[in-house]
Amino acid sequence: MKTRFYTHSICREHLTPPGHPERPDRLRVIVDRLDDEPFAYLDRREAPQADEAAVLLAHPQSHLDKVKAAIPEEGLARIDEDTTVSPRSLEAALTAIGGATAAVDDVFSGEAANVFVAARPPGHHAEKTRAMGFCLFNNAAIAARHAQQRHGAERVAIIDWDVHHGNGTQDIFWDDPSVLYCSTHQMPLYPGGGARDETGAGNIVNAPLAAGSGSEAFREAFDTLVLPAIERFAPDLIVISAGFDAHRRDPLAEINLEAEDFDWATGVLMERAERLSQGRLVSLLEGGYDLQGLAVSVAAHVGRLMKG
Repeated sequence: MKTRFYTHSICREHLTPPGHPERPDRLRVIVDRLDDEPFAYLDRREAPQADEAAVLLAHPQSHLDKVKAAIPEEGLARIDEDTTVSPRSLEAALTAIGGATAAVDDVFSGEAANVFVAARPPGHHAEKTRAMGFCLFNNAAIAARHAQQRHGAERVAIIDWDVHHGNGTQDIFWDDPSVLYCSTHQMPLYPGGGARDETGAGNIVNAPLAAGSGSEAFREAFDTLVLPAIERFAPDLIVISAGFDAHRRDPLAEINLEAEDFDWATGVLMERAERLSQGRLVSLLEGGYDLQGLAVSVAAHVGRLMKG
C-alpha cells in the first residue's frame, strides 16, 4: 500500500486579504514540492467535496448556518479580525472536510497505508459553535467522528503539533473520553489556554512549550507526555493535526523546530499506529506560514509517511 495525498484546486479559491498569513500560496508550495522526484510514488487524488451533513458530526446546524450566511457574493467578508471568507470559501471548507473523511475511509478499508491531506481553510481553532483563527469547521474533529460513526472506531487519538493550541478540538472533545487530544504548542500565544492542568475528562493532554524552545524540548514533550498517553489510550486511529508553524522560519511563533523534527515526530506516531491502530494514520494540514519552512517540513513529513 502507498501513502495517499489529497488536495484540490478549490482550496486555493478560499481567499484572504493581502498580507494575510493563511494564503493560497501555502498549497501551491506544497504541491510544487511534492511534485519532486522523491515523491514520484505518492498516490495523488483530488479531495472530494463533503456534503453539508458532514459538518454536523462536530458542529450544530446553527454554526453551519452562521458560516453559510457569512459567505459573500463577491469580495471578502470578515468573521472576526483574523478569519475571512470569500465566495468559494464554503466549497473549499467542505472539500477540506471531504479530504479528511475520505482519508479515514482509505485507512480503514486498507486502500492506503496512510494519508496526508493538504487543504485549506485549516480547522483546529474552530470550536463547536465558533469559527475563529483562520478556521471555519474543525476538520480533525469531523474526521474522528466519521471514524467512529462510519467505521465503528471506539477510540480516536488526535495529535496536534501546530505551534498554536487547538482550542477548537479541545472544546469539542472536552468531556468525551472516546477521543484523546494531545497538543504541543507555544504558550503564551494565540489563542490562549492550553495549560497542563486543562485535562477535560482525562482525555486532554496539553504540553505547552516556552518561546525559544527547540528540538530537545519538543521531543521531550512527546516522550514524556504525548507518547505515553497514546500507549495508555490504545487508539483505533491516529489523526495528526499537522501544523508546521513551529518551524524556526515561521513568522507567527518562536519554537524553532527544523524539518527533521517533523520527520521524527511522524516516525514515532507511525510506530504507535503500527502497534496500536493497525497502522491507521491520517494527517491533516493545519498551520505553517513561512512558505520555505512549510515546503521543507511537509516534504520531511510526507517522506517519512512514504517510508512505511
